[in-house]
Amino acid sequence: MLSVSQALVYILVMGLAIFLCRVFPFLLFWLWREGGSSPKTQVFFAFIEKAAPPAAMTVLAVHALLGPLRENLSLSEAAPAIIAAAAAAFLTVVLRLLNGNALLCIGGGTALYMVLVRIL
Repeated sequence: MLSVSQALVYILVMGLAIFLCRVFPFLLFWLWREGGSSPKTQVFFAFIEKAAPPAAMTVLAVHALLGPLRENLSLSEAAPAIIAAAAAAFLTVVLRLLNGNALLCIGGGTALYMVLVRIL
């Protein structure tokens, strides 16, 4: 059992670690823009700015679609969650192609997922 002081130290250390992880990209890009870096560094950061968001979204989509299979469930047990995630992803893509409003796409896909998870 942890004492109160130990728990507070753990909370502070983890809070600081999370804060630094969140601040690091902003600090890094701010230093890059302010520092007048070399052309190679500018090319690298320009690539990161363009490639990181789609890469992160791809990782999140694969994680959402394959999540039920990682829980050691049989395919028949995981099928409803996989169907709900696939249908929500499909709706998100369709809304994006038809409308282009990111908030509507994400909101629509999330709403469909929540409804299907409760129904299936």
